[in-house]
Amino acid sequence: MDKELIIRSSSDIVDFALLKDGKLIELHKDEEDNNFSVGDIFIAKVRKVVPGLNAAFVNVGYEKDAFLHYHDLGPQLSSLLKFVKRVSTGKLRDYSLKSFQFEKDIDKHGAIANVLKSNQSILVQVVKEPISTKGPRISSELSIAGRYIVLVPFSDRISISQKIESKEEKDRLKRLVKSITPKGFGVIVRTVAEDKKVAELDKDLQTLLKRWNAMCKKLYRAHHPTKVLGEMNKASSILRDIFNDSFSSIIVDDEALYEQVKDYVHQIAPKKENIVKFYKNGVPVFEKFGIERQIKTSFGRTVSMAKGAYLVIEHTEALHVVDVNSGNRSNKEKNQEDTALEVNLISATEIARQLRLRDMGGIIVVDFIDMNKAENRRTLYNHLREEMKDDKAKHKILPPSKFGLVQITRQRVRPERNIKTKEENPNGSGEVEAPIVLVQKITNDLERIFKRDYKKVTLNAHPFIAAFLTKGFPSVRTKWFMEHKKWVKVLPRDAYTYLEYHFFDKNGNKIK
Repeated sequence: MDKELIIRSSSDIVDFALLKDGKLIELHKDEEDNNFSVGDIFIAKVRKVVPGLNAAFVNVGYEKDAFLHYHDLGPQLSSLLKFVKRVSTGKLRDYSLKSFQFEKDIDKHGAIANVLKSNQSILVQVVKEPISTKGPRISSELSIAGRYIVLVPFSDRISISQKIESKEEKDRLKRLVKSITPKGFGVIVRTVAEDKKVAELDKDLQTLLKRWNAMCKKLYRAHHPTKVLGEMNKASSILRDIFNDSFSSIIVDDEALYEQVKDYVHQIAPKKENIVKFYKNGVPVFEKFGIERQIKTSFGRTVSMAKGAYLVIEHTEALHVVDVNSGNRSNKEKNQEDTALEVNLISATEIARQLRLRDMGGIIVVDFIDMNKAENRRTLYNHLREEMKDDKAKHKILPPSKFGLVQITRQRVRPERNIKTKEENPNGSGEVEAPIVLVQKITNDLERIFKRDYKKVTLNAHPFIAAFLTKGFPSVRTKWFMEHKKWVKVLPRDAYTYLEYHFFDKNGNKIK
């Protein structure tokens, strides 16, 4: 498994494309004007307490107040409020918490009106970015993420990532972290800390403590609301969360950003520093690595897959619906059940990719092709779980229902990626699919035709599409020839509409 991170920078936006074996699996965007990223910490004031929701609305500087539920206050809220009050007024100058007198934990099932009141100062952290008409969702249970550990102030818990399976390794890490964690702080040990030495963990911890101290210094007489701790820049935070030994290259097309990324990789993995490369070719970096093409063919309503199968993805206010279709392929060698299983397994792999790529969250319902055997349904369920194992977002998958539906819930912390794949219709009003998307459909149809053993095939298409298929080297038609060893004659037809195309055999008969 080969992973590559391609970073494209423009004046105010940086795009990050994560490739796995050359296939696009994640796409992130960092915009300069995004002031409410997940992980940002604000000193803010409670605007209104709403007992009916057992929640409060907090002014963090966004046009809509942020939402703070009782369950997101954290057990040590009283200690946090006391700390913020004393630091803000200058009565407390020691931010280490070792001599700080902790208050009693709040009641787990209590009422928000008993612990918070309007106009009260509070430290809060963004856990969900503003989405649609809603403001940010926030928590007062703070955490500061590092490469190997997450620092949790006002806690004494040491937690180890569930993805570390070895009990001996869990015990070793717990013992090491316990010996270096200062009083008043808890720690969550991340998956990448597996097999790491105490010196590396301690270095990470000291960096996080410095960030905590720098944040506390900003609290003294701070204006409300103010961001007192920003999440790391997007490049560093992505590398912090996903970087591992399977990365083969990191390509950056901006010199300043290249130096920044190189420095960060040097800090977290000195042996891997040489995989960071500066890209200065004349061809745009996303074009060079085929990312633009993948974006166009992956974000439409219809997503084509191998063997002629395709997905239809629909979005509603309440949920996302994915329909799996086998296409009009003929498969005489296998029975219907085997064909259904094969298409479903291909679809499960693509669905796992699509969820990460589009960052789809909330409820997702997938209508797989019906299968009669319980064993096949179990195979599909296990395959989907395995494919989604690398997904960083919290998710839960239910086994197929009696109707063959699979229900997935996936954590949504930022707006979904939605890229327009349609372009202005050159033949009239409205919009039509971009040429690349249409070409993908033509390619899939052609594969099915060649499987039916046609020797000579002619394609009639709109002149724009015909030119797109035949111009340049290697052209799309040349790639077809290299793959199938059959030459396709392409004829431009002025009478055709933009989306119209037909295949004909050697006798001039239309192939359906």
